[in-house]
Amino acid sequence: MTPTPNGIITHPSPYSVPETLDRLEVILRAKNITIFARIDHSGEAEKIGLHMPSTQLLIFGNPKGGTPVMLAAPLSAIDLPLKALAWQDTEGKVWLSYNDAAYLKDRYSIDDHLLGPISAASALIEQAVAS
Repeated sequence: MTPTPNGIITHPSPYSVPETLDRLEVILRAKNITIFARIDHSGEAEKIGLHMPSTQLLIFGNPKGGTPVMLAAPLSAIDLPLKALAWQDTEGKVWLSYNDAAYLKDRYSIDDHLLGPISAASALIEQAVAS
């Protein structure tokens, strides 16, 4: 899919929200990419009596790839480590969204040679929604 003007790429997922992120976790772990956290936004909302469609965020990365970017552009740490958001819309369709590496490059004026590991993550994320 085409990135939005705010740099977010979104792909449809044929899987549930939890299954989409489970699949992504397996792919990332196989590449020795660290999973830092998984946040269940909808689950937390339910705890306080609010309902929202299933929404979970996976935070992941590799310090070897992200640290050089943060050293070159310290404000990039607000977008790193990388994140993938699996969410269900009001019609019940599931989506997987993440930041476009080109957007991060432009946002922080990151040199191409530093962008490689971040760009490579896109292909791994997309594998999670492949049928």
